[in-house]
Amino acid sequence: MHYRFNGFEFNSVNLLLTKNGEALDIRHTEARVLALLLEYADTVLNKEDILSHVWQDKVVSEQVVFQNISHLRSIFGNGAIKTFPKRGYQWQLEVEATSLETHPTESSQRLLKVHKPLPRSSFSILVKRRSFEMLAVLFGIFLITIAAIYLKKEPLGESTDLMIKLAYIPIASLNDEYTTEHTPFILEDNTDLVFTELTHLDRERFTHAMEIEYAKLSSAHPFVLTGIFRTYKQQAYVDFMVKGPFADWEGQLSGLSKKEVIEQLQQHLKQLFIYELISKPQPPELKQAMLSIAHQASPNDLIILAELTIAYYETDELEKAMAMADKLISIAESQNNTQHIGRALLYQSKILRKKQLYDLSAQKLKLSIALFEDINDLEHQSQAWYFHSRLDHKQKDYTALKASLLKSSLLAYGADNKLGEIEVLIHLAMMAHYYQNDDDKYLYLQQAESKMNTYQLPIYHFARISYRYATFAKTLSEKEPHLKQVLKLASLTPEDWAAQSSRRQLMQQYIAQGRLADAQALINGVTSDNGNNSYLKTLMAQAKQQKNKMISHAQRTFEQAQLAGNRSLSLDAALLLCKQQINCDFYSQYINDNATASWRSMNDIK
Repeated sequence: MHYRFNGFEFNSVNLLLTKNGEALDIRHTEARVLALLLEYADTVLNKEDILSHVWQDKVVSEQVVFQNISHLRSIFGNGAIKTFPKRGYQWQLEVEATSLETHPTESSQRLLKVHKPLPRSSFSILVKRRSFEMLAVLFGIFLITIAAIYLKKEPLGESTDLMIKLAYIPIASLNDEYTTEHTPFILEDNTDLVFTELTHLDRERFTHAMEIEYAKLSSAHPFVLTGIFRTYKQQAYVDFMVKGPFADWEGQLSGLSKKEVIEQLQQHLKQLFIYELISKPQPPELKQAMLSIAHQASPNDLIILAELTIAYYETDELEKAMAMADKLISIAESQNNTQHIGRALLYQSKILRKKQLYDLSAQKLKLSIALFEDINDLEHQSQAWYFHSRLDHKQKDYTALKASLLKSSLLAYGADNKLGEIEVLIHLAMMAHYYQNDDDKYLYLQQAESKMNTYQLPIYHFARISYRYATFAKTLSEKEPHLKQVLKLASLTPEDWAAQSSRRQLMQQYIAQGRLADAQALINGVTSDNGNNSYLKTLMAQAKQQKNKMISHAQRTFEQAQLAGNRSLSLDAALLLCKQQINCDFYSQYINDNATASWRSMNDIK
């Protein structure tokens, strides 16, 4: 069909949208949603109808419907598509529809066959079959994902086939108890993996300057492995990390010898989904799906199961997270793997704390610490005592909290985790500030800065010290020089969280003071296209009263924040859009469903 409305023309066969004879840029899915709305202009279409027609056998979140509707409204105006709360959407503009005179090409005929709208009567059938359809679609995406991951023919890294090219920094040894274990930690090529040892780097240099060093390597070596090896009581352990373009993959392995641990590591790293997962941003739902599939394929892989537990925890699916942690304990016990039993108990403690079951959380944490002590796992002991400080905070016990964090910092140092040691001291300074202990807050922040100098850390790490001094400042005028110093120190790492937060605080301050030129200068040099930078553009457009730009940037922010799993930022964007009466029924519901207690406390009045 050929549709005309408000100066626009739309061809539903080739999905071409024009205005005054000029083709307009419109996404493929938006065009298909538009075709459906125009075809059934007298029908209220619910989101399930739109999902089943436009996305067919793909599983996507309901959010994509709202996003595509919002984009169409930005083109045709808010009045073009009406939202009927809890019912769906309907086209509102007057439309002139004519049949296409030209015969469709063979490819167009295939398109018509695939995308031809269902008869109106079938929508009621669709609603009745909704549960079955969603289950079928879910099964379909599982199969599609498996095919994409395991049967993909595109190269990984720079490989010419399914072999994975993995660079690695020599694995450091924290200790070596037996003379038989003094052999180098060498990874050898096999049919699935090609290793390149980066002998010009060591683990400490890489971890202390990862943002800079990885940037130098990433074009030639997109996947970089590093780790630390230790032995204790006739048992060998390795903690490893694979750095990827958008995320990291971490895990722990243990065995009776260094050789056995190396074999386990090489076997684990053969799994292609790992590299898919860390190669690009993954929405939380897709990450969970990929991990679920990987767990089904390798049910005894404790690292995958641990990551799946974390994925559920991060999306507040606490019952599922607890069930996965229980499963992790069961499988780890069958493998006599103390390390992963301790990790599972650590996760359960976090889950119970989030559910405000503090006594139960403390019990799990105590068991976890005891297991980590049994195997001399200093790194996880440090993490456990850090979590213990959170429970101390719930009890409003600063003395106990301080003791827990000092113990955590000392254990991090023993585990050769110098950055972890410093982060704990900075956190202790922040907690001292919260409890109004001025002596402690400056003492421990100065200790953290002193250790940075001692360890000769790259300058961008010092930005976090300046950021905390800004937090301590009582007035905006006192904060400003510290926040500017953060941006100066983080010039090589402008997307670091401290730099992002400082830029946003300065932006809000400048706008509130009417210093729009200073505010604009903050984003003139920003080049990365991400949610945080889109939000700054949103604030700038709002300050300049450029409503259309503000709405476009806010929608972009919401979309990017959702993709990155940044719930707080997506809530901020949703609040702005709702205040502008842009699809407010959706965004207000999103806020109701996803707002955390801390976000609500900061935005309740708004």
